Amino acid sequence: MSAGDEGSERRFAFRYLPQKTLPSLESRDTQGRLRKWSMHGRITVQAFSFDQHFKTYQKDEFVEAFFNDPNVSANLKLLTASGQWTTLGTKVKKIEATVVPCTQVSMSFFDRLYSEEVVRETGHIVKCYDDYYDGIPISDELRKVLLLEDSDHFDLFSQSNREEFLFCLFKHLCLGGTLCQFEDVLGPYLETTKALYKDLVSVQKDPVTKEIIITSTVFKVSAYVSINFLATAPIHHES
Repeated sequence: MSAGDEGSERRFAFRYLPQKTLPSLESRDTQGRLRKWSMHGRITVQAFSFDQHFKTYQKDEFVEAFFNDPNVSANLKLLTASGQWTTLGTKVKKIEATVVPCTQVSMSFFDRLYSEEVVRETGHIVKCYDDYYDGIPISDELRKVLLLEDSDHFDLFSQSNREEFLFCLFKHLCLGGTLCQFEDVLGPYLETTKALYKDLVSVQKDPVTKEIIITSTVFKVSAYVSINFLATAPIHHES
């Protein structure tokens, strides 16, 4: 590629889509659960469209263009330490982006929780003696599986399992916010995870194998503004 050709390449441009919402996030059941889990008003989903075909190897270029696009800067919501929503409002100085694996197409991924005395057949989560991990209260076997590497059942999920977007979403909901009221049964966590995941990712049938595959790409992004650090929610791209 010549220097002239390279210089003529267009950068990604983005357009904010305020009318696009996530039905599962706005449902009455989800909102009620988020209140109970001390997460109400602290989770948001925003949609932006872009004007070029995306390939995974363009990850860094894509994410940098996203955060420095004026339409993104003016509209991207961030939650401050005081719990107030604000907008990005400035260009970022440094960006670190990693691809989050997103391959799971079935909630049977979590069936293993029923096999090792973490969750009973009735769906009730097995209790344990109270403990703490980084200030997070642990009073049941589910939270031990999610947080404690020395838990008897931590290896129910491999490291690659734990990196999956589905697992990350489930874990985030299970741990909740500062004043979270934990569930006694697994059902509400699974139902909310499934609903959000279904709305966030796109799928299609493989023409050869006829299996359902996910076509979305998910990034975990850390963006730095001057000397301040800000953490964003995962960026989700649909082809």
